[in-house]
Amino acid sequence: MTAPAPAPADIFAKRESEVRSYCRNWPAAFDTAQGARIHDRDGRSWLDFFAGAGSLNYGHNNPALKQALIDYISRDGVTLGLDMHTEAKRMFLESFERRILQPRNMDHKMMFTGPTGTNAVEAALKLARKAKGRQSVVSFTNAFHGMSLGSLAVTGNAFKRAGAGIPLVHGTPMPYDDYLDGKTPDFLWFERLLEGSGSGLNRPAAVIVETVQGEGGVNVARAEWLRALAELCKRHDILLIVDDIQMGCGRTGAFFSFEEAGIEPDIITLSKSIGGYGLPMALTLFRPELDIWEPAEHNGTFRGNNPAFVTATAALDTYWSDDRLTKQTLTHAERVEAALAAICAEHQDAGARYRGRGLVWGLTFADKERAAAVCARAYDLGLLLETSGAESEVVKLLPPLTITPDELDEGLAILTRAVAESAS
Repeated sequence: MTAPAPAPADIFAKRESEVRSYCRNWPAAFDTAQGARIHDRDGRSWLDFFAGAGSLNYGHNNPALKQALIDYISRDGVTLGLDMHTEAKRMFLESFERRILQPRNMDHKMMFTGPTGTNAVEAALKLARKAKGRQSVVSFTNAFHGMSLGSLAVTGNAFKRAGAGIPLVHGTPMPYDDYLDGKTPDFLWFERLLEGSGSGLNRPAAVIVETVQGEGGVNVARAEWLRALAELCKRHDILLIVDDIQMGCGRTGAFFSFEEAGIEPDIITLSKSIGGYGLPMALTLFRPELDIWEPAEHNGTFRGNNPAFVTATAALDTYWSDDRLTKQTLTHAERVEAALAAICAEHQDAGARYRGRGLVWGLTFADKERAAAVCARAYDLGLLLETSGAESEVVKLLPPLTITPDELDEGLAILTRAVAESAS
């Protein structure tokens, strides 16, 4: 007699590495998803305030993007193109230029890297060092830029850095906005090190920064802090890299998260939602004069994921031909902030506080373990939430930008209940 097949949970535990993480908090075997909802194989439904860690800004199986993908596959469109010219890539480049670059008076060149965010960061770091002839790169406390070695060297999280297994060099951390609780003038330490002949700081090739640190705990940089950083970099001949991998593609309202501050980065990294549909895609943008690469000096087999070009183009043409999505995101932000303010007022005794921009928000408590308890209870009640921060002390809200007002209110009501029911 043939032995019965193992139950799904059994095969995951038997064959999948101990490195798995999200599934430990969300043990369901998910099967289908649409918009802001995801379902398991038994039909149970959750509202998704995780959105693929920011890779699904337009929701699960967005109909406009899905149809474009189905049409492309049905006509045997090229799937893998490396960096060959393809019609799918041409259409994406033309749409990105028309929808994103030209309206912002940007003349950046575009480089398709390997398919993940850390690939885009590695390319940015390599290019900055090549352009300036220097090795050091300055990053910030609580930053997260990826899991490959170059990206880890500019990442702040001690647990993730330790996984490298070797020294992580040529990266120097500086305090992020409000890291020192406003007790020290912005960039005082950085300026002193740059100007002091005895500081021991190697002159940096670049500074890399997130305008909102998502994985680092939803830490929001002020516009004036970002402007001062951009001015410092210009004054000291340092390239400014903005990592917009999680906060770009409309997450904070505008397409790029740095637009509110009015700064002009030398290099920008995009991934996650740039593909639109959750398909792997990443790119690095840079000012034309920085395009000093030799052919094939930096490459990667999967830098030509043409189905992602197709869905990326559909996303640009559907959502970025006008400002409706930006306005909707900012309207949604007001609803989220109001709900979080009410939660914090109700749980003042627990030290509840909130912060965020657009549709990325964080909720914290005096008891740092409370965040995990809130997320666990939310899962039981039908809402996917993750924690973030160096000690997983932040409840992080990252719903799809396309979520409906009713779905948003439903999710916020579940969050409110989860906070109340997680009290010890």
